[in-house]
Amino acid sequence: MLSAMHGSEPESLVTGGRRDVPQLGRKGPGAPSDEALAARFARDPRSVEGRAAVETLFARYDARVYHWCLRLARNHETALDLAQEAMLTALRDLPQFQERSRFSTWLYTVVRRRSLRLLQRERRWLIDDVDDATLVSRAPDPADEVAGRAEENWVRKVMRDILEPTEATALVLRCEEGLPVDEITRLLNLPGASGARGVLQSARRKLRAALERRGQQEGAAE
Repeated sequence: MLSAMHGSEPESLVTGGRRDVPQLGRKGPGAPSDEALAARFARDPRSVEGRAAVETLFARYDARVYHWCLRLARNHETALDLAQEAMLTALRDLPQFQERSRFSTWLYTVVRRRSLRLLQRERRWLIDDVDDATLVSRAPDPADEVAGRAEENWVRKVMRDILEPTEATALVLRCEEGLPVDEITRLLNLPGASGARGVLQSARRKLRAALERRGQQEGAAE
């Protein structure tokens, strides 16, 4: 995404260019502060100086953001996905950052809010192995609950429209009934080495693609 905005593809969580654990970014002596880099980017996001500033700034936080997300997701791949989405949100909102707080505090708030929303929306259907206990520590917001019900209704409609019957059944057995993948393979008599795992991956790919299309349509309508 950063490459789409600025014409290059650095290997960072922002682009999703890597799937290993990010390494801690260090700020050397005499280096500009986080807040100075954010201000430099905000002045001219498309300039060479602005682009260099945001790449330096976000590189400092790759590892920290990943570990924040890992505490929520308890799963490496999910944490990487959440971190990428959260960093993209932070990149989009960075021009609005004001120095009422430290940049790290602002970024943590953005990452946590975005990650919790994604987990609440997708934990049952799109992301496997999420620990729900990490999501119930805060009091539920009535608006979030209404949005969650609307989101689930949308997912069920998409399942009816785009999934094969076996894919829909496997997803319900896994996400609603909580059955192990091996048991779903046996119940549905699924062939092949991957069994239900392959069916679930296919179903989730279709749902993610539908979600992405909806996001693009909503973005175009704004």
